[in-house]
Amino acid sequence: MNIMVLNCGSSSIKYQLFKMEEERVLAKGIVEKIGLKGAYLMHEKEDGQKVKFEGDILDHQVGIEYVLGILVSKDHGCIADLDEINAVGHRVAHGGEKFTESVLIDADVKKDIEKVSELAPLHNPHNYKGILAMDLLLPNIPQVAVFDTAFHQTMPAKAFMYATPYTLYKKHGVRRYGFHGTSYRYIINKAAEMLNANINEQKVVACHLGNGASITAIKNGKSVDTSMGLTPVEGLIMGTRTGDLDLGVLLYLMEKEEIGIDASRTLINKHSGMLGITGVSSDMREIEIAAEQGNERAQLGLDMYYYRIKKYIGAYAAAMGGIDTLIFTGGIGENADIIRRGITEDLEFLGIELDYDKNKGLRKKSEIINSKKSKVNILVIQTDEEYVIAKDTEKIINNI
Repeated sequence: MNIMVLNCGSSSIKYQLFKMEEERVLAKGIVEKIGLKGAYLMHEKEDGQKVKFEGDILDHQVGIEYVLGILVSKDHGCIADLDEINAVGHRVAHGGEKFTESVLIDADVKKDIEKVSELAPLHNPHNYKGILAMDLLLPNIPQVAVFDTAFHQTMPAKAFMYATPYTLYKKHGVRRYGFHGTSYRYIINKAAEMLNANINEQKVVACHLGNGASITAIKNGKSVDTSMGLTPVEGLIMGTRTGDLDLGVLLYLMEKEEIGIDASRTLINKHSGMLGITGVSSDMREIEIAAEQGNERAQLGLDMYYYRIKKYIGAYAAAMGGIDTLIFTGGIGENADIIRRGITEDLEFLGIELDYDKNKGLRKKSEIINSKKSKVNILVIQTDEEYVIAKDTEKIINNI
């Protein structure tokens, strides 16, 4: 069975084509700058060879047409005909309370995804565009929606409720949902494999650190708390998002700067976080270099970043009554040894002790990096959300 996985963003499309029986990735790539000048498709073959195509890509449907075209092309393709694609799995950011697991997409599911898009206006509408595009381009192929929020539906009410009027929860669904759930599903199972342990007996704190970042408490294999909330803005300091913020600050700035809802949304999502603090970049690599060169604001940003994550690790250890395993994943978590070291320093009181030699220079590998004295396992795991989406899609299609 060949399954195509799509992750559609506001101006991008990430894709992979899996041959499920052999667990091979036949091809993968990304379409960037959709609707903008300089749009392109970067395609990678199974052997690692990459090719770049530039052109006018006006919308997501055109972008997916480009992708399908290259998959069957004589020079760069990996299948002879589009009929060889048996199903499509879509990453959908927000499933609200409606979706607690992945589902086969039908007319009712589409309506429900549209409804819940109000909760994720920066993500869901673009995910939905991919679904509609495939309806037009490959109308006879089944599609599956895999939701970032589904993994966190095991949280108890004391963790997911906000202290706003309860009527607003019932009326508008105002509560904590959490994100990166597909990533957490992958790494928790990978951790059990690496440790040769029963994950249902583990207390895990998992840090998904990328441009968007979150942290989750996982007890006995289930999410019991997570840092992102109704939207992906809450929680850790991110590349351009504020993370936790006094609501009074936002109201104060709206008044003082005389800005409305749209400008406020842009402020907390696009101009804050590490970019806003450092004035250097949202890219952690550039911030690390600036800090090494003596940039005080860059160093302040790093210190704040470490501090926020440390607080969450301590809080989640308290909430679960301990911690057995600490996991780092995501673009920063997997590749930035300086960041992992900064986060784990001074956490010895929790039994967390890093092996500095194992940690140093570790990139793009899944490894155990705690010292022999550490009472807590420390793991770096390369996440694979696309694989989880493909496996969910395969399972659902096989049960049709």
